[in-house]
Amino acid sequence: MTEPAELTDPAVRVSGAREIAPGLLVIPNDHVDLVPNIGVVGGTEAVLVVDTGIGTANAAQVLAFARDVAKGRRLYLTTTHFHPEHAFGAQVFAGEATYLVNRGQADDLATAGPGYLEMFRGLGEPIARRLDGVRVPTPDVVYDDGYALDLGGRTVRLRPTGRGHTKGDQVVEVPDAGVLFTGDLAETGQFAIFPWFPPHDTAVSGVGWLAVLDRLAATGPRVVVPGHGEVGGLPVLTDVRDYLRELRDETWRRRDSAMGRDELTAEVRALLVERHPEWTGREWIEPGVACLCTEHA
Repeated sequence: MTEPAELTDPAVRVSGAREIAPGLLVIPNDHVDLVPNIGVVGGTEAVLVVDTGIGTANAAQVLAFARDVAKGRRLYLTTTHFHPEHAFGAQVFAGEATYLVNRGQADDLATAGPGYLEMFRGLGEPIARRLDGVRVPTPDVVYDDGYALDLGGRTVRLRPTGRGHTKGDQVVEVPDAGVLFTGDLAETGQFAIFPWFPPHDTAVSGVGWLAVLDRLAATGPRVVVPGHGEVGGLPVLTDVRDYLRELRDETWRRRDSAMGRDELTAEVRALLVERHPEWTGREWIEPGVACLCTEHA
């Protein structure tokens, strides 16, 4: 999830799709707010779509693109987490694709999904228009510890990570291609998105997120597809991990001092902006500090 600085139309552009490995395409977000990177992963028997874009019109474009790629092969859909630009188009796939998610994400959809739908509808007219007629989706298949999806000559692994960006984060691994879809556990060129909205949503965990990225980086993926931003290699993961470590260390170094919370936040923000002057999403530093002030090792 990313909160837009300007109210632009979050339109998915399937015409920009590019192949990053044999039979594996990414529809890039092209740095448009509230547009995720979307995956289309093909095997000899089936095709998997990873994330939908926000709303039914975007999802319909993605479904049409996937149907064209599939050429009669069976369709599956999965989403990396429950936030609206990733999952709130899934209803379009009903009857045409089997929708699979991990149990934590299914719980997020059921418990937090309605509130996020309402919150996003309040972000401005272009987003509200995209969400017109949208329902919180219900998965067809819910798994617990992991799911090996056989697409025919290619097995894709759906794997819950534990609490990080959300309670129900899921990564999607394509082992034969060395590709990892991270959802919003990783972005490129921006500060990590902390959906810390007390008292309504405090599910994000900076400590948990850092541990997740340590584990993911240790697997050494060749290609990392982040939730938003440029596709890249292992540094997509390690850059976010290193930033979260900086954020944690600088916050914890100050929180038990006599410094007030506003002063602490301003000091940490200034320091991290100085270290990463080219990154966008500076508005996410403050909620990151607030989250980490509540956490312990």
